[in-house]
Amino acid sequence: MHYEGNIIRPPSEANSILLQVTVGCSHNKCTFCGTYKGERFRIKPDSIIMEDIAFAANYCKRQRRVFFCDGDALIIPQKRLLSILLEIEKQLPWITRVGIYANTKSLKMKTLDELKALKDHGLGIAYMGLETGDDVTLKKINKGATAKKMIQMGKKAKAAGIKLSITALLGIAGKARSKIHARETGRVLSTIDPEYVGVLSLMLIPGTLLYQDYMSGEFSLLKPDEMLDELKTMIAATELSKGLFHANHASNYLPIKARLPKDKDATIKLIEKALAGKVELKPEFLRAL
Repeated sequence: MHYEGNIIRPPSEANSILLQVTVGCSHNKCTFCGTYKGERFRIKPDSIIMEDIAFAANYCKRQRRVFFCDGDALIIPQKRLLSILLEIEKQLPWITRVGIYANTKSLKMKTLDELKALKDHGLGIAYMGLETGDDVTLKKINKGATAKKMIQMGKKAKAAGIKLSITALLGIAGKARSKIHARETGRVLSTIDPEYVGVLSLMLIPGTLLYQDYMSGEFSLLKPDEMLDELKTMIAATELSKGLFHANHASNYLPIKARLPKDKDATIKLIEKALAGKVELKPEFLRAL
């Protein structure tokens, strides 16, 4: 397989075939992210992609899923993206699902019928970084979208039959807007009603704009108990019809895996026990991105 630069994938795609179809991120302006800094976004040549699919056909017969790397592969023009899916159908007929990163820009560029066509040829799940439902914070972190746009594009993906996994980020609003961030994120998540929610805890990365703000005193990093309190508020504000709400990423202090609404009350009580010191938190040295 031909890999370039930093290869990242969602935790749930750990056992998937990682097919790198783009390099970098089409947005690459978020103040908290340093993954693709200095990397010019580009779509890999079709010849390389097809060669990697042929490799997977010979050597990856145990995997049942494929994930398209890197950031926001959905931005690939429809004809090219569909041809990649068709080649996977042809050479890897045992594959049950293809996953992809998406953002509001790439979802807006695809019509509903185009998204449905991608779904019909294997695209089963899209991972979208919401980070926060608070418009003030979205603007400050240079996310490139409003909460309204996040809702519209999230609903569009779901209307196409594509499952949606949305990421939120504890601590991203700092201390001053912590409660607002938590409540507004819960509101946006409730409105979209995704199948999956993944909550991470902010870890500052040297070299990013947010890290610079932290070093200059313009941004305040939440303490572990403050992040837990934010998580509690977010869950309380989130109403999902039958979604999985995960906060079990390596960055989190308290691993949580809940199905809402069934496990909502029990999860809030668990967080309250942790805040009271009755549940041990993950030590700082074990946290990771």
